[in-house]
Amino acid sequence: MASRTSRTKSLAAALLDAQVAYHLERLTGDQLEATVTQLTEDLFAAAGRHTLGELIDHETITALVVRALQTVPGSPGVRGIVELATTVAHEGFPEPYPLSHAVEREHVVVIVDELLALTPLLERALDRLADSPLVGMVASRFMGRIAGEVLAANKAIAGKVPGMGPLMWLGTSAASKIKGAADKQFESLIGDTMGKSGTFAVRRLNSILLDTVRDPTTREAVLEVWDQLSDEPVAGLSHVATREEIAGVVGAAHELTLNTLAHEHVAAIGAVIVEAFFEWFGGYTPTELLDELQLSRADLVDDLVRLAPWVVQALRDSGDLERMVRAQLEPFYASAEVKALLD
Repeated sequence: MASRTSRTKSLAAALLDAQVAYHLERLTGDQLEATVTQLTEDLFAAAGRHTLGELIDHETITALVVRALQTVPGSPGVRGIVELATTVAHEGFPEPYPLSHAVEREHVVVIVDELLALTPLLERALDRLADSPLVGMVASRFMGRIAGEVLAANKAIAGKVPGMGPLMWLGTSAASKIKGAADKQFESLIGDTMGKSGTFAVRRLNSILLDTVRDPTTREAVLEVWDQLSDEPVAGLSHVATREEIAGVVGAAHELTLNTLAHEHVAAIGAVIVEAFFEWFGGYTPTELLDELQLSRADLVDDLVRLAPWVVQALRDSGDLERMVRAQLEPFYASAEVKALLD
């Protein structure tokens, strides 16, 4: 009986070795391409007979998305990407190239036209600012400084004209007294007077801004600026900021993103997006979805075939490939069912 059990174990071990060798052979040389191609084609063919709603549980995907939003942005990997982004922003690309090589002017024209067409939306947004007392205070002071700069410029010009200096001085003195009296009233009154003056200043600034946006010259000016920038090489920001300054901005943006994505409201948005995805694409098969995304199935298979040799060879050289295959097959040959068959 012991001899029979020993022969059974030896036969099971021999069969295990033979099957491991068989699978390793299929993942070697020319057979690797055929194996990967066949497996991929079979997977696409089988999945193509089922819709995404049948293949994937959208509640599981929702939980995965929510967890990813809460954990991935703060992970060491993403922090490493942030460091990389900071380095690239500071040092630029190894070989700078003109911006026009990456962005076509026709697309810029379309974007500028679309943005300028949003003037009604801008007007509504600016009107809401008029209700803010603090914004009104800033607007009033801004307009006061502009007026002061205009008076100073006129005074400088008038001083060069014979007989105009004293006259301009009188006008400026009177304006200063009026401005001083207005400032005192502005600082002392906090009620309706300040609210009305601030609202007037904001609405006046809004009107100037909107008129500027509507002016056809604005479009030409924006495109002229683009034409000047498009000839400049895309380079790093090292000539205008230190790495620490750039890192501060990038780090602040990362922390803002991290804290925002971790909020429960953002998680709810992620769940809504997943739900909408399944409502829109849940009835598609994977093959149909690839067609909608204009991704070629043949190209994906070719990409996998090109990638597989690198991965498989690295696993073979380290011995991990044989270990993984053997670990998957060994429990089967050690099972009671196989022992009974071999007996």
